[in-house]
Amino acid sequence: MSFSVETLRGTGPSGGRAIVDHRLERLALVNDYRRGRLRREQVCDAHPELIRAAKNVGSTSSVLCPICEEVNLLLVTYVFGPRLPKHGRCVATKADLAQLDTRADDLDAYVVEACTNCCWHHLLRVLPLGGHKNSHQ
Repeated sequence: MSFSVETLRGTGPSGGRAIVDHRLERLALVNDYRRGRLRREQVCDAHPELIRAAKNVGSTSSVLCPICEEVNLLLVTYVFGPRLPKHGRCVATKADLAQLDTRADDLDAYVVEACTNCCWHHLLRVLPLGGHKNSHQ
């Protein structure tokens, strides 16, 4: 990704849609926990549906849970946008994600990491999907 004036203003070729990365926020949260500023109950509060999705359709990452340090994190992707359920659509396969990316509507994919051991979770990044408008519409 370049940091041209057009990109920073959101007027570049992607129309202002870019990846939003939340790793710095994650690092600050984990550091606060390790320094004792946050209790485990405050950071390990994943919704049961997220943990269920992680167990059933999550992809294993190579990253060890930063809180319990016992198991690798699972990645779960939810897609939000027009003509999708209000609560989003949990994407189970790369093929499903690729199919959603062909849609004309602008969609957003939220990639969440979750630990099924201690219930840690954090939003890692938001990715733009879709938005493939036909030029002859």
